[in-house]
Amino acid sequence: MPEFTPSSLCVFCGARFGTDPATRETAVGLGRLLAQEGVTLVYGGGGVGLMGLVANAALDAGGRAVGIIPNFLLQREAGHPALTETVVVETMHERKLQMFERSDAFVVLPGGIGTLEEFFEVLSWRTLGLHSKPIVIIDQGGYWQPLAALLKGVVGGGFAEPTHLDHVAFVNDLKDVLPAIAAMPRSEGFEKRLDRV
Repeated sequence: MPEFTPSSLCVFCGARFGTDPATRETAVGLGRLLAQEGVTLVYGGGGVGLMGLVANAALDAGGRAVGIIPNFLLQREAGHPALTETVVVETMHERKLQMFERSDAFVVLPGGIGTLEEFFEVLSWRTLGLHSKPIVIIDQGGYWQPLAALLKGVVGGGFAEPTHLDHVAFVNDLKDVLPAIAAMPRSEGFEKRLDRV
């Protein structure tokens, strides 16, 4: 059992299923894992796509699922009707802030533009020293390899510190999610290097 187990974990993932059926199995497995470990799922509140699969799996396994959803998306994303708690907010900014505040760590499953935007925001805050919460990416079927290459390219191009790569862990298997969270460095508040002109 990992030394640090979050009491709540935010999952960023798609409102669609994607083309790889194994991704659906991973989403269901993650929901079950969180329930089995007593970790509350915090997510975007939708009842569709991978979001709905993670939430359903957590709930079916006896776990807790908290959804944060803007009012305008309730109909578009068919807000999940049976969550432990649903928080309706007005804006996407409020949604992301509530998801951040209610979570001890972040896990990223495959997803689209919204998932990328959520990930980059918490990563950006991490590099600025605004939090020290672990960020783990489940690289289902190599889906996130282009993202890993992009992050390395940003560092290689001199636009981020090599230590920023330590703020994200890529795993291939669900069994590695909680150990990766436990192993993440928790330092914060360092001075960011800037190139003065």
